[in-house]
Amino acid sequence: MTDLVAGIAGLWRGQRWVARHPRWWVFGMVPALVALVLIGAALAALFWWLGDLVDWATPFAAHWSPGWQRSFRDLVTVLTAAGALLLGVVAFTGLTLAIGQPFYERLVREVAPPPGAPEVGILDSLVGGFRVALRAAGCGVGLFLLGCVPVVGQVLAPVLGVLVSGYFLTVELTGMAFELHGVPATERLRGRRALAVGFGAPLVLAFLVPLATVVLMPGAVAGAALLATGLSTAERPHPTRG
Repeated sequence: MTDLVAGIAGLWRGQRWVARHPRWWVFGMVPALVALVLIGAALAALFWWLGDLVDWATPFAAHWSPGWQRSFRDLVTVLTAAGALLLGVVAFTGLTLAIGQPFYERLVREVAPPPGAPEVGILDSLVGGFRVALRAAGCGVGLFLLGCVPVVGQVLAPVLGVLVSGYFLTVELTGMAFELHGVPATERLRGRRALAVGFGAPLVLAFLVPLATVVLMPGAVAGAALLATGLSTAERPHPTRG
C-alpha cells in the first residue's frame, strides 16, 4: 500500500513540476495531441467495423440459436473493445514518446539531470515501446480469456485491465530516464509493481476523458523522470571509504 500511494504521489509531483514551468507543459502537449489524433483515428476505425469483424471471426456461432449467438457475439465485442482500449493506452504513450523524443529527453534532463548520460535515439524509443506493447498485448489476451468467465471474469477483467495498463504505462514513461541513468531493462521497477501501478493507473483512467491525457502527459514524463531518478539513486551502490 505504501508503494501504491508513493506512485500516486510521484505522478502528482510531476504535474506540480510542469505547473511551475508552463513553457515545458505547453510544448509537451504537442506530441501527445498528435499521438491522440492518430490513435483515436485507429480506434474509431476499429470500433466502426468491430461488429463485422466479430461476425467474421466467430463463424462457428452462425448456427447457434439467435439468443445465444447474439449474447456471445456481444460479449466478444465488449471484450475486444476493452482490449483495444488497453492496447491503445499503451500505444498512445509509446507513440507520444517517439514523436516527441528529442523534446521529452530534454525535459527529463531538465527535471532530473543524469550525470554524463548519453543521448537516447528515436529508434531506441520505438523499439522499447514496441516491446512494451507486445507484453501488453500478451496480457490483453489473458484478460480477454478471463472476461469470458461468467460474472467473476466480467467484474475482474476491467479492474485488472486498468492495473495492468497502469503498470505498462509506467514502464514506458520511466524508460527514458532509466536509460539515461544506465539502468538495464531487467533491473527497472523490479519488485516495485505497486509503485508502477500507483503511478500509471490514474493516467489510464484519465485516458477515458477526452484530452485529459494530453494535458497530463508532460507532467507524467516529469513525474516518471523524478521516480526513475529516485529509484536509480537509491539502488546505486555507494563508494566505500578506505
